[in-house]
Amino acid sequence: MNSLTTLPTASHRTTTPGQLDSRAVGVMTLLSLTWSLQQISLKAIADQASPMLMVALRSAVALLLLAVLMHRRGEMPGAGRWRPGIAVGALFAIEYLLVAEALRMTAASHVVVFLYSAPIFAALGLHLRLPAERLGTRQMAGIALAFAGIALAFMGGDGASWDHVDRRALLGDGLALLAGIAWGATTVTIRCSSLSTAPATETLSYQLLGAFVLLLPAAWLTGQWHFEPSAIVWAHFGFQSLVVSFASFLTWFWLLRRYLASRLGVFSFLTPLFGVVLGVGLLGESIEATFVAGSVLVLAGIALVSVREAARR
Repeated sequence: MNSLTTLPTASHRTTTPGQLDSRAVGVMTLLSLTWSLQQISLKAIADQASPMLMVALRSAVALLLLAVLMHRRGEMPGAGRWRPGIAVGALFAIEYLLVAEALRMTAASHVVVFLYSAPIFAALGLHLRLPAERLGTRQMAGIALAFAGIALAFMGGDGASWDHVDRRALLGDGLALLAGIAWGATTVTIRCSSLSTAPATETLSYQLLGAFVLLLPAAWLTGQWHFEPSAIVWAHFGFQSLVVSFASFLTWFWLLRRYLASRLGVFSFLTPLFGVVLGVGLLGESIEATFVAGSVLVLAGIALVSVREAARR
């Protein structure tokens, strides 16, 4: 769930955000673990339920729950925000179409790391679009470091020659990286449009609607329509729709109304770390030394880019 892309503006906060306390640290760590389990869960049951179909169906359930919540709050989509809403919904659908395809080809731990390169691409896009988001020397160095890490992570195989590289897995890694670019483009679209002042629930509704409307026919057209209604599949589906796509989003924005966003964002680095550990521990995935080294460089680069506000303070 791209809950990190739709930061609410100050006008939608009900309290002045403060410093982190033990409650915030605990909840944010749990959220990072939940978001890392998203790809692990989809990969674990891919043979019983298509990841693309799962994302489409979970989006429908979360959208219905969100509509009920918005109705109870008296929130209505803004009449002048449908154009960027369509763009955000399409980008969100493209992101998860790429994620679903990547999970069929490569390890879930790879998908998590490459997907969470999104802040790098968001920072570059905002640097080009908004004068207030110009990157300094430290941030540009972070981006260069992250790109070096991506290149190293793509090498894989502990230095094996390109003739022995698993090209299917390499393609999956590439699709996961493209998903990260789509996520970054979503952030730029939100920040540079009227959605920057929209309620968070409205922005999420566009994303969920886009995922359902576009991924459902895509799953049918590509033959990824299998869904075995077993107990384990329903358990994963409940986790994906109720916990990932709905509850984690609400929890994230509950935190943002009470704590500084820049401090909370630092915990997003835990998500790819958890993803790698869980991919190895729960799915038995093997991790190459070059991928680990590249992942460390990517995370270090993201840290240099993302801690700008904290460094200023």
